[in-house]
Amino acid sequence: MSIKRIARHLVQHHWRAQQIFPPAVLARIEQAIRQGETTHSGQVRFVVEGALDGAPLFRNQPARARALDVFSHLRVWDTAHNNGVLIYLLLADRDVEIVADRGIHAKVGAEGWERICRAMEAEFAAGQFERGVIGGIEAVSRELSRHFPPQGPQSNELPDAPVVM
Repeated sequence: MSIKRIARHLVQHHWRAQQIFPPAVLARIEQAIRQGETTHSGQVRFVVEGALDGAPLFRNQPARARALDVFSHLRVWDTAHNNGVLIYLLLADRDVEIVADRGIHAKVGAEGWERICRAMEAEFAAGQFERGVIGGIEAVSRELSRHFPPQGPQSNELPDAPVVM
């Protein structure tokens, strides 16, 4: 367990997510998700967590493990075509993780998701958080539309609103 990581999480805490993602930005992210979902039959969720606290922090939980917990908790895996995708941002670690259900993951693979994560992280490093998130949503939607095009009437299985933890 790194003292430096604990200090970063304790200092940066949740206010940072609210500062970077005010309501107007969250509304534009929600609109990007809604727009993207018109092009495919998948489901996209975006979650930003300012910092870990409590047990996850002191267990030194990596961002990937936390993203898997959030994926399960938000039931992103529970879609009709196994094509739910979570984009998870842990601000204190400056880490983006994409967790995809088995249907879409089998088609895109870890390398495909990793490319999207790195592009988003490059935008974040330049201070372009909104552009990075929306670009990531658009890239995920392109993958979903290629492999899971819309079929018949669209049903929105999961909320489009971003989650700030």
